[in-house]
Amino acid sequence: MSQQTQIPPASPLSKGGVRERLILVDGSSFLFRAYHAIPPLTNANGEPTNAIYGVSNMLRKLIADYHSDYITVVFDAPGKTFRNELYDQYKAHRPPMPDDLRVQIAPLHNLIRAMGLPLIIESGVEADDVLGVLAQHAEQQGYDVIISTGDKDMAQLVTEHIILENTMSNTRMDIQGVIDKFGVRPEQIIDYLALIGDTVDNIPGVPKVGPKTAAKWLEQYSTLENLIAHADKITGKIGENLRASLDQLPLSKQLTTIKCDLDLPYNMEDLKQQPMDKAELRILLAELGFSSWLKSLDASTELSTGSSSTPALSPIEAAQTEDKPAKIDSSYETVLTEQHFDDWLARLEKAELFAFDTETTSLDYSKAQIVGVSFAVTPGKAAYVPLAHDYPGVPDQLDRSEILEKLRPLLENPRKAKLGQNLKYDTHVLANHGIALRGIAHDTMLESYVLNSTATKHNMDDLAKEYLGVETIHYEDVAGKGAKQIGFQEVSIDQAAPYAAEDADITLQLHQVLNAKLAQHPRLLELYSDMEVPLISVLARIENNGVLIDAAMLAQQSLELSSQIISLEQHAHDLAGQTFNLGSPKQIQDILYDQQKLPVLKKTPKGQPSTEESVLQELALDYPLPKLILEYRSLSKLKSTYTDKLPQQIDGQTGRIHTSYHQAIAATGRLSSSDPNLQNIPIRSEEGRKIRQAFIAPEGKKIVAADYSQIELRIMAHLSADEGLLKAFSEEQDVHRATAAEVFGVAPEQVTTDLRRSAKAINFGLIYGMSSFGLAQQLGLSRSQAQSYIDLYFARYPGVKNYMDRIREQAREQGYIETLFGRRLYLPEINSRNAARRQYAERTAINAPMQGTAADIIKRAMIAADQWLYKEQPDAKMIMQVHDELVFEIAEEHVDDCAAKIRSIMCAAADLDVPLIVDIGIGNNWDEAH
Repeated sequence: MSQQTQIPPASPLSKGGVRERLILVDGSSFLFRAYHAIPPLTNANGEPTNAIYGVSNMLRKLIADYHSDYITVVFDAPGKTFRNELYDQYKAHRPPMPDDLRVQIAPLHNLIRAMGLPLIIESGVEADDVLGVLAQHAEQQGYDVIISTGDKDMAQLVTEHIILENTMSNTRMDIQGVIDKFGVRPEQIIDYLALIGDTVDNIPGVPKVGPKTAAKWLEQYSTLENLIAHADKITGKIGENLRASLDQLPLSKQLTTIKCDLDLPYNMEDLKQQPMDKAELRILLAELGFSSWLKSLDASTELSTGSSSTPALSPIEAAQTEDKPAKIDSSYETVLTEQHFDDWLARLEKAELFAFDTETTSLDYSKAQIVGVSFAVTPGKAAYVPLAHDYPGVPDQLDRSEILEKLRPLLENPRKAKLGQNLKYDTHVLANHGIALRGIAHDTMLESYVLNSTATKHNMDDLAKEYLGVETIHYEDVAGKGAKQIGFQEVSIDQAAPYAAEDADITLQLHQVLNAKLAQHPRLLELYSDMEVPLISVLARIENNGVLIDAAMLAQQSLELSSQIISLEQHAHDLAGQTFNLGSPKQIQDILYDQQKLPVLKKTPKGQPSTEESVLQELALDYPLPKLILEYRSLSKLKSTYTDKLPQQIDGQTGRIHTSYHQAIAATGRLSSSDPNLQNIPIRSEEGRKIRQAFIAPEGKKIVAADYSQIELRIMAHLSADEGLLKAFSEEQDVHRATAAEVFGVAPEQVTTDLRRSAKAINFGLIYGMSSFGLAQQLGLSRSQAQSYIDLYFARYPGVKNYMDRIREQAREQGYIETLFGRRLYLPEINSRNAARRQYAERTAINAPMQGTAADIIKRAMIAADQWLYKEQPDAKMIMQVHDELVFEIAEEHVDDCAAKIRSIMCAAADLDVPLIVDIGIGNNWDEAH
């Protein structure tokens, strides 16, 4: 990249001799901030629009506030940047973008273009770098620049003619503003950021050095380099930390420096606002449901003239003008006397349904103890019963044990209907106090999830905004934030009572709205009532059962992995002829390409040879060192993620791991788990299978694993009604062998291992929407040969092709697809103008009915198995659910009978046109049971 960007000058002076303004918008910054600031909004199709609404209103406000011809919006491009090559852990801890935000990006980009605003997206760099280049060169050519952003890193760009403006908070920052906010000058911001680090971007700073220390050091030493030169003069522990960080500080400075020497192909005319495309804008606004803007579009000239008869609202103001249900006046009571409690108890006993919630000492269900309970019977009326608040001067509270005993008959009565938000958690908490919660009738988290899994997040605060137009009291409002946050038991009752009572009240109000919406869709209501609600108690029991872990075995595996890793490291050093850090992409790049002269298969955006995994995998076919590096990475991940971490997650009292299952995360209906994530424990490598050996049966018992065989292919056969697939499964043929025989035109007995492998890749690849390019890569074929295989497949299985065409068209027409049991997955981008996004939605439309139906089937199997276990009480328990597999712990003397019963239950979980087959494995550990 060149060190000087040549942007041809345009006339920077307006007619009055005042410097022309360039408005640069940090689109990525405002996208995330709008998403979190604006209550969830959806259009008529249930597609999320809150981020689009917030950013577009911010843009309209900028246009209305500034009479500038030059206004440009810059977004981050997807994929990695040169900073990832400098430091492979850069932004490594950032969670993935929420799905309901990701789907808003393409429509927002289309809207910006229709508004006539230049939109810039440059791969390999960040939006900050592009903004820095454009700002500095516009300034050099006589322009004043306003960067609209909420990113603190941009403060390094501030000069006399470049200022920052935060449209979300209506604040500006010039040179003095930088000094006032950070305590350093703009030219010191890079050094300041390098010293304090950034946990969000995972940039290492100096441990224990915060903003005040960094500012003090820079005031004394002026620059980071001068500080480093005098590091021996910094005393105390903080000085030790500084000296220990000297090697990595230059890297931190590189990572925090906005790169302003990029060679970008833009001149000032490229940054100029164009006339809006009214026809396109009208279509987009109608699709998004922005009715007010649409109505004013023809009368308004705000986009072309910079003025408007109606001033644009800020994003938050705009959201507040949306139509919302009328808020119900609330009246909350704090229960501190036995008579007051008895009055409420009588009210609860008479109610057909009541909302119930617990306040506790911990989010960890295994450790949480009750601090108080809340109830609501009618909207707007709720009570909080404090039971274990503990702080100086706390008022007298009712005795927790006595109150819980009074509640026990009500809570354990299966005929008294209860309502809550995420009642699985409350089930565990009550169990910690010896109470078995029964009679769970409704859960608002699951009502929202079944209604539309992708429309919004399913926590109570977001649901209240979306469906009630209510801004609830947040936990941080009463307990504080970060390091200063206190436990709920320390929150004063005066503050705790409104927060806790509101939880019960809002839950009741949400139920009335959400259940009415579900009632409009009988299949969804049935799915919710018959599958998701019963599953709450099933999952709670599985979590409580846990799985026994052999910590000593994992410790031994960690030692073995350490030995292997060290051996691989030494072998790699021998091959390289020198020592180097196998975790450093930069050093690997130097060894492989500069010293060993390996062929460059792919380059980074900076033009450097790539060291990403796919490249190393290809090089490993011909060269030993890349293969060693890949093995090193794989074993290192196994060690850090599993053998080291799993023992830390063993419960000290039970000796077991107790995962948390989540019903309302995966859009397709699949369950997920965390702490630990059981779904990701590897099974294909030898080292991965060893990890499963540490999941053991106690003395006198066996692990029984029951796994659906090729369930998604069987579902495809049922949904497509393809005669060839139906015949193969009904006759219990090896479906991959049968496919190979059909596609490659040979007799079944002539199908070789390679042909079967190819057929398997086709079978599974097509149901996941694999293209000819993907199949070619997987099988090592030319793209034309892979396409010919796909064509042959569809010729032999025309029902599959017809199904895929039919489901794509159905998704386009109605905006969603359904599983066999009526679960819906909405596809906001199925009609997107962006080809890549539309094709992804089409692939999802094909696969989701199979994946979602498989998820529904195993949920039905879990409920049936739980009922059998509960009624007959054999010496057995369900301990895990992983993908298409259920895992049990069963007494040795009952293994055979129980295994037969489990197979029978799972095979009967759905009535398909092909048989469901369940493979059963038995062993002393999870690996043996496969």
